[in-house]
Amino acid sequence: MSRPVIGVIANAHTINDDYHVQAAGELNLQAVCEASGGMPLIIPANPDLYDIADLRAACSGFIFTGGRPNVHPEEYGEEATAAHGAFDRNRDRLVLPLIRACVADGQPILGICRGFQEVNVAFGGSLYPEIRDLPGRNNHRMPPDGTLEEKFAMRHEITFGVDGPFHRMLGAQRVMTNSLHGQGIKAPGDRIVVDGHAPDGTPEAIFVKDAPGFTYSVQWHPEWQAAEDPVSRPLFAAFGDACRAWVVGRQNVLLRSA
Repeated sequence: MSRPVIGVIANAHTINDDYHVQAAGELNLQAVCEASGGMPLIIPANPDLYDIADLRAACSGFIFTGGRPNVHPEEYGEEATAAHGAFDRNRDRLVLPLIRACVADGQPILGICRGFQEVNVAFGGSLYPEIRDLPGRNNHRMPPDGTLEEKFAMRHEITFGVDGPFHRMLGAQRVMTNSLHGQGIKAPGDRIVVDGHAPDGTPEAIFVKDAPGFTYSVQWHPEWQAAEDPVSRPLFAAFGDACRAWVVGRQNVLLRSA
């Protein structure tokens, strides 16, 4: 069968202070191609450009990527402070209803970093503005200096629930991951199950309870060397398999209705 079209949520940027663009990291696009076996489609983070139903019809699944702007705290009932950093309200307006719609119908989603946080907020969860300010927590932010290899290097272990979905999917209960985030889960949303933690207790892997489809999200950045990394490869491969199954299921529905 043909490769499934996988929507990769973009982020807004400005070039030369006045030219607005939407961009997605090549690491995410390569991960879709090389580790998921899909065809990436960059999705501008602006709900004014299309209807969510049409967007879902064009894609087999979605990757909710990382990004510098954070989910606006109004989305989880708190006031914005300087510690929350920058925001992208258009992305909030697009992804939160998109996540809920996909989960309800079983359309595959994979959340990464900000995407992990978006999935939690979409189901009523809240976020800490800065993990490193909490007692007993480590600094999970990207190192400010160094090469990409140094910034995306493995930095801490993740422990999954015994025989839980991440344990089964990745083939290990403990894995090494990178760490490039400032915010993190404060309270899990309704049906959000935290299935993996960093050594300091920070939630790092979640899924949506009783969802009919693939709903895994991670706080680290598995797109780095996704095709070779022993943790990233099975995660993206399982997501790709879910997207292919979604295509087959949709085709069967069309055949039955013909």
